[in-house]
Amino acid sequence: MTGVRLLGLGHAVPDRVVTNAELETALDLEPGWIARRTGILERRWAAPDDTLSGLAVAAAEAALDDAGLARREIALTVLATSTPDHLLPPSAPRVAHRLGLTASGAVDMAGACAGFLYALVMAEGFVRAWRRPVLVIGANLLSRRINPAERGSSVIFADAAGAVVLAPGGTGGLRGAALGSDGTGYDLVHIPAGGSARPFAPDLPIEDTRMTLTDGKALFLGAVRLMTETAREALEQAKLTADAVDRFVPHQANARLVDAVAHNLGIPPEKVARSIAQYGNSSAGTIPLSLSLSHRAAPLRPGEIVLMSAAGGGLTGGACVLQV
Repeated sequence: MTGVRLLGLGHAVPDRVVTNAELETALDLEPGWIARRTGILERRWAAPDDTLSGLAVAAAEAALDDAGLARREIALTVLATSTPDHLLPPSAPRVAHRLGLTASGAVDMAGACAGFLYALVMAEGFVRAWRRPVLVIGANLLSRRINPAERGSSVIFADAAGAVVLAPGGTGGLRGAALGSDGTGYDLVHIPAGGSARPFAPDLPIEDTRMTLTDGKALFLGAVRLMTETAREALEQAKLTADAVDRFVPHQANARLVDAVAHNLGIPPEKVARSIAQYGNSSAGTIPLSLSLSHRAAPLRPGEIVLMSAAGGGLTGGACVLQV
């Protein structure tokens, strides 16, 4: 029994549903503009008093309840997010404290859209090495980082969280993993100010503290390439073909990206987990959200092969093959 078990899954989204009609009216867009370009029909946005840590706690509570483990057994909490409650300190210790994980280490991971996948790969390695359970969360409040002046990006981003619990035992776990990056695309999507390279200043324009897409086409093409290449490499490591994949859970940037990567890999639509139409793009939140929703609709079976792939800002990306 030297494998890793996927013991629990959960997700959480804010109550507020933001429809395309609402945004199309606010942005003076013709009806149907958003759906045609993105495949998104609605998304969830947090209320003014909601916090990233609160949403992460809600998703984690669901995953921990599903796992049925005592809280004291969790050895590590990894939170993948690009929108922490504060720039400093990290949000993961607050999340672990609110969950009552008194024996858990806790750390944030800023991997943009690929953050959850990186966190999952590293957490799985921790479980194998130290034989202790780990909680992995992907969560973002991207509505707080939207630049309304950019129509193409402001209609995409959303708020959501998903979580999984990994534990030692069984014969499952990662059979293949491939992580990649392409720093030539570093500025394709970014927040110009607020970091150490350009700190906050009294005269800083508010739009410089919001997400900016400098070249949407280049970002799309780079993400498709990185997701496809790493997915093929992860399958090769696992000594599997795409035909062996039971469930494909890609990052949900937009419907065209999901379709393009699935087509490149030869994975039929019925095997693709999708959440983009109802929940939009929550960056690191999309894969655990999609996985949890897919599991709720059709429970994961022992031995099932799940392929996950993501790419986003940085460019940072990767893929992994998980045997349940």
